[in-house]
Amino acid sequence: MKLNKQLRKIHYWISPFIFIPVLVIFSTGVLLQLKKQSDWIQPPIQQGVNSIPSIEFEEILEAAKSIPEAGIKSWADIDRIDVRPTDGISKIKSHNRWEIQIDNETKEVLSVEYRRSDVIESVHDGSFFTNYVKFGWFLPAGILLIIMSLSGIYMFLLPLSVRGKKSKLK
Repeated sequence: MKLNKQLRKIHYWISPFIFIPVLVIFSTGVLLQLKKQSDWIQPPIQQGVNSIPSIEFEEILEAAKSIPEAGIKSWADIDRIDVRPTDGISKIKSHNRWEIQIDNETKEVLSVEYRRSDVIESVHDGSFFTNYVKFGWFLPAGILLIIMSLSGIYMFLLPLSVRGKKSKLK
């Protein structure tokens, strides 16, 4: 059987297996590309008073505790703190995905928003589901997509190559 015909069969049989994971990966990828442009996906960065942080970590914890939506009672409830000296703020992300932005000098809470970008990212890489789905479905789909891309490029270039050879013979 010719290589071109084999590649067409490979394309035909791989497509149904990778359709859903690739659709999920592409659509969440588009959302992640737009996260800085969409306040719904990721809260906009506020501007603090001063670029030199003068706030203590205990003061950050106390400010975070004052926000009921975040559900922060101790350090164990905080996923991460992102200190941004150039913006004059500290961003606190709780485990329930609420983000609090605090001015590094005045200790004022500047913003309290739900952060969806982390959920979208975990769906994008398959970790939102289980490791079985991530490594048993998304990873093979990615590998199969690479195979389909390479074979598709070959099938695209083959007719061009044949036409080029025919025109040289004439």
